[in-house]
Amino acid sequence: MNLNDVQRASQEQFAKQSDRYGKGHILENVEDVRAALVNIALPQRASVLDVATGGGHTGLLFAHLGHDVTLSDLTQAMLDRATAAAHERGLTVRTRLHSAEQFPYDAESFDLVTCRVAAHHFSSPESFVRETARVLRPQGGFLLIDGTVEDDQIEAEEWSHQVEKLRDASHHRFVTPRTWRNHCEAAGLHVVHCGLTPFKQPDLNWYFETAATPPENRAKVLELVRTAPESARKLFRLGEENGKIVWWWQRLTLVARQG
Repeated sequence: MNLNDVQRASQEQFAKQSDRYGKGHILENVEDVRAALVNIALPQRASVLDVATGGGHTGLLFAHLGHDVTLSDLTQAMLDRATAAAHERGLTVRTRLHSAEQFPYDAESFDLVTCRVAAHHFSSPESFVRETARVLRPQGGFLLIDGTVEDDQIEAEEWSHQVEKLRDASHHRFVTPRTWRNHCEAAGLHVVHCGLTPFKQPDLNWYFETAATPPENRAKVLELVRTAPESARKLFRLGEENGKIVWWWQRLTLVARQG
C-alpha cells in the first residue's frame, strides 16, 4: 500500500498498541451499535464490511447475528487480533488489509458498511464516505460512530484537537456532525439518523497508557486541562473524580442509506 503521512502514523501506532484493543477495552461494549440497529434495515443474511475494525468488536457483533462479515484494517496486527477473537468465539469472518480511503471491492458489494471510533484517524473522511457509497448496494446502509464536537463550537473543538493530537500522534481530526452530513449528501447517501450522545471517558491516565503518550506530551495535556476554556469545560463536562481527570466525549451516531 502507498500510504500518506496520516495513514502511516495510524498504521505504526496501532501495530505498536494492538494488544490494548482486545478484551477489556471500552469498545468491547457494543451497546451503542445495538442501539443504532433500530435505524438500519438489513436482509436476513447481510454482507457487512467493518472498516478500521481494530479489535473487531463491531464486526464480530454482526457475525454473531448471522451476517457475512469482512473485517478491514490498515494494520495487520489488528486484523490478527480480531481474527483470534473471532476464532475464540466460534465465528467465521474474512479479513482484508487496506486503507479507509480506498477499498479493493467492486461497486455494490455490501449491504452495510460500519466504522466505529476510528474515523478521526482518517486522512480523508470525504474519500472514505465516497468509497462507502460506491460499495453499498441500493438501499444499503452506512453506520458511523465516532467522537465529534458539535457544530459551531470552534473554541472547544480547537482545544479538543490539541489535547487529542498530543495524547495520540495518529489522531487526525474530529469531524463535526454537519460536515459528516455534507460528505454523505455529496456521495449520494441519505442521512436517516444523526445524533450525539455524551459518553463518559475513563480517566486521562487510561488514555495515556492506551496511546503510549510520551511523558512530555502528558505534561502538555495536563496543562491544557488546567487552562481549558470555559466552553471546553462545559461541553465536555471536564472535571475530577476521586483525584482522576474525567470528561464526557461527544459520541456521534450517524446512519445513512444508499438511494
